Amino acid sequence: MSLGVVVKGPDGIVLAADTRITLNARGPSSTTQLSVNFDNATKLLTFGDPHSSVAAVTYGDAIIGLRTAHSFIPELEPALGDERLSVREYADKISEFFLQRWKDAGMPANPAPSGGMNFIAGGYDANAPYGEVFLLNIPNSPAPGPRNEGTNFGMTWGGQLEIASRLIHGYDPRLWQLIQTNLNISSTDVEQFRQSTQTELEYRIPYDVLPLQDCVDLATFLIRTTITAQNLAIGFEVWVAL
Repeated sequence: MSLGVVVKGPDGIVLAADTRITLNARGPSSTTQLSVNFDNATKLLTFGDPHSSVAAVTYGDAIIGLRTAHSFIPELEPALGDERLSVREYADKISEFFLQRWKDAGMPANPAPSGGMNFIAGGYDANAPYGEVFLLNIPNSPAPGPRNEGTNFGMTWGGQLEIASRLIHGYDPRLWQLIQTNLNISSTDVEQFRQSTQTELEYRIPYDVLPLQDCVDLATFLIRTTITAQNLAIGFEVWVAL
């Protein structure tokens, strides 16, 4: 697991991700499964001209076959063509490319809803005053979904949100399933309660006026705080790259 954060402000878009990959391994003569961690993975995907106006972060499943998302960049970049595209077109290209690699590698066609390889693509259309952000999942939701369109500034994130969500929303994201299961409350009532709770408890950040450096500081804060907290607890850990 991992953490990816994209902050869209009026002055720019900040993309941040950790660098840890956790893989499950099993010895040739053992049935015991072990977790193996690598702390220098690259989960921030960037491209050269004329495609330097867009980038993406990835989180969730770390590999397709035996390869990370970043290892596919030399093959993905030529598929982008020779002309600058819109951010939506870049997101479509990323989705199409990685969905095909997922199928070619014989990866599960229907992983769990929380599974798959996720991408948040962000960047700028030509002559556009504000950036665009799109979220997609391979293979569950390959169609890129827009986030924070136009002047709707804000944050898109995913992965290990136990710490980040507590800081920003005021609760662990697993809380609502626990409430529904243990108190036998309908999903509709739980969702209404979640919305009202978030309205009251959410840490209010003025994204509409947030300078670019403060967007950087926010993304850094969430990832580094997650790292520090998880280093003191039992469970998965993440590592940082900004």
